Amino acid sequence: MFSRISIHSVYVLDQDEALDFYVGKLGFQVTSDVDMGFMRWLLVALPSDPDRSILLEKPGPPSLSEESAAQVRDLVTKGALGVAAILSTDNCQKTYDALRAKGVEFTEMPTQQPYGIDCALRDPFGNHIRITQQAAGPVEVTDEDIARWRADK
Repeated sequence: MFSRISIHSVYVLDQDEALDFYVGKLGFQVTSDVDMGFMRWLLVALPSDPDRSILLEKPGPPSLSEESAAQVRDLVTKGALGVAAILSTDNCQKTYDALRAKGVEFTEMPTQQPYGIDCALRDPFGNHIRITQQAAGPVEVTDEDIARWRADK
């Protein structure tokens, strides 16, 4: 039926600031930036995967009423919308170090998990982003792993 996900939306409060962060710091590239009059259609993608984009969407009409947009902006700022994206890397520590050098602030340092190594950050608006270096091969999660993970949270 479906062959792939081509666009995923992330709410941002300022599209120019989002460009600075997603392109200038995280290394995405702009794939589309169109002023449609009633909204700005702003897509970014990883250079290694240009067919899968993130729509950096400002909450508002036409998809949301002004009242709903205000509620979404509040939820974004609180970081209450869950994970906006999980980005993969071959070396989590190296990626973490490179992004910290660019001024990216992290909420979690690289940590060994049962599924690999990952770390976490928030974009300038409050959206959660995780960076994961996946473990090779099948992963078995033990009760001890789950207990440790729950204790860390």
